[in-house]
Amino acid sequence: MSRVPQAPKAAREPGSGASKNARGGLLAMPSRKTLITTGAVVLGAIVVVLLAIWIRSTSAGQDFIRTYPGHSELPAGTQEGLPLWLSWQHFLNAFFLLLIVRTGLQVRTVQRPAAYFTRNNKGLIRTKNPPTKISLDLWFHLCLDALWVLNGVVFIVLLFATGHWVRIVPTSWDVFPNAVSAGLQYASLNWPTENGWVNYNALQLLTYFLTVFVAAPLALLTGIRMSGAWPKKAAVNKFYPLELARKVHFPVMIYFVAFVVVHVFLVLSTGMLRNLNHMYGNHDGEDWLGFWLFVASLVVMAAAWLLARPVFLRPIASLMGKVGR
Repeated sequence: MSRVPQAPKAAREPGSGASKNARGGLLAMPSRKTLITTGAVVLGAIVVVLLAIWIRSTSAGQDFIRTYPGHSELPAGTQEGLPLWLSWQHFLNAFFLLLIVRTGLQVRTVQRPAAYFTRNNKGLIRTKNPPTKISLDLWFHLCLDALWVLNGVVFIVLLFATGHWVRIVPTSWDVFPNAVSAGLQYASLNWPTENGWVNYNALQLLTYFLTVFVAAPLALLTGIRMSGAWPKKAAVNKFYPLELARKVHFPVMIYFVAFVVVHVFLVLSTGMLRNLNHMYGNHDGEDWLGFWLFVASLVVMAAAWLLARPVFLRPIASLMGKVGR
């Protein structure tokens, strides 16, 4: 009798290579932990929405929102509108932040960099010890950091020089109950009426304050501590170890990503044309100028994303040092 051919071992045995490949492919089912976490987040969001709606339906909730509508009054004499310099500041900040997050993730995940950079010790930046060889990704990340910080310094100077700091810095204690009111209105899916051209709601104000005056300095201070330029024998290292900087730096990046996602969502869902004109068109109208300027900014950022490759970065890095494998 002829023997019946047997199926390959990989196909016959459960848990074999073929099965593992099938489970790890594009159509792989999410893990049980992922499903439970996702379900818990969705359930939690539903509970928050229902609770907020119930609070708003009570007389106490209605009185609270009536007393604290969600925004604090600006100091008398505050100039209405947003200055022109804020438009290009906004674009540059988004541009640098996008590439900083990208290069930061590359530094964190790429095991074999395409090229390395060694700074020459003859330029404006000179150190006692010889420069350390770093990946080209890290060099680009540090260059972007420097430009982002420079842009931030210009922003802070202009913010206080023009008096527009009052729009993102709390000037009265009622900003906190107003922030709770705005959060309650957002959570109940009956969002607060706002006009960013005149005044931000209290929750926006506190978020912008946290981003500009807490998150940004934290990103800078932890990034400097992680860089090779930080002195290895500094006395402060005992109180500010490298491990602490690393533990703070990555969550700060996650905060910036979450901030951008929520910020863009609210801009597009609460009067897109008007909001984009506030940020890019420098006027309080509902024409398409701000929208097309926003689209142009996205094109520039997409082009920078595509061009930020070793083949284009090597010639620029070579002006500052040696690039090699």
